[in-house]
Amino acid sequence: MVKSKKLFASIYVYLILFLMYLPILVLIAFSFTEATNIGVWTGFSLNLYARLFQSQEIMVALGNTLIIAFISAAISTLLGTAGAIGAFYSRKRTLKAIEGVTQIPIVNAEIVMALSLTVLFVFVGSVIFRGQSIFGFWTLLIGHVVLSVPFVYISVRPKLMQLDPHLYEAALDLGATPQKALWKVIIPQIMPGILSGFLLSLTLSLDDFIITAFTRGTGLLNGEGTIETLSTLVQAKIKRGPIPPEMRALTLIIFIVVLLVVVGITIYRNKTKNVKKIRKGRENHEF
Repeated sequence: MVKSKKLFASIYVYLILFLMYLPILVLIAFSFTEATNIGVWTGFSLNLYARLFQSQEIMVALGNTLIIAFISAAISTLLGTAGAIGAFYSRKRTLKAIEGVTQIPIVNAEIVMALSLTVLFVFVGSVIFRGQSIFGFWTLLIGHVVLSVPFVYISVRPKLMQLDPHLYEAALDLGATPQKALWKVIIPQIMPGILSGFLLSLTLSLDDFIITAFTRGTGLLNGEGTIETLSTLVQAKIKRGPIPPEMRALTLIIFIVVLLVVVGITIYRNKTKNVKKIRKGRENHEF
């Protein structure tokens, strides 16, 4: 009975994983043929990968996406980590208020956030800048930061709760300044949460469409044209016709990069755990 339950559970999990990755696998398979429509195989070819890097439109959208994603992820990680540390050492009432406010953007619909940011930017442009439109790179960056900061907060918060509260006080008693104790004691202990928050905010920015569509304007690599990211470019192409075949090649490249990052992080964490176990074993043996 127990074996049958385990077998059923394994089949269920693998079936879900198969259904999740099936669309990606289909795109990857048809990235090696030049057919415009998926489902039509015109022979094995690597021409889509060559055409991908020759497409100025896709390269500009990719560049915009990466620039916005990395800058917004860095700012969001800084703000979210600082907010999590400040809230952790605040009073209980302040902590509850901060956590309540942080949860609102997470559970709230993204369209509500996009509309509210649009109204705010229109108001600022009409009142402060006398009717001029302020939509551009900075409004788009603010929108992505607002989207990502709460997710960094909830990634760092559990690591702070696992932290021994006496470590910081011990560092101060030993003569360290608050800033030095923060960077030498607190930050290294919560670094896995900070890294997770950075990667999560990077992912949110890379695949965001709604906030990008509402807060973008002219600038960045598009010059005087409207900023295009990968999500907005795909949406625009769908309106006119089929998605460019070169996007299938880009899908495989992104998939490989993400896979390498995940594998690298997993190997690093396993090595870190093994080092900690070895150190604990030596300390216990010496004791």
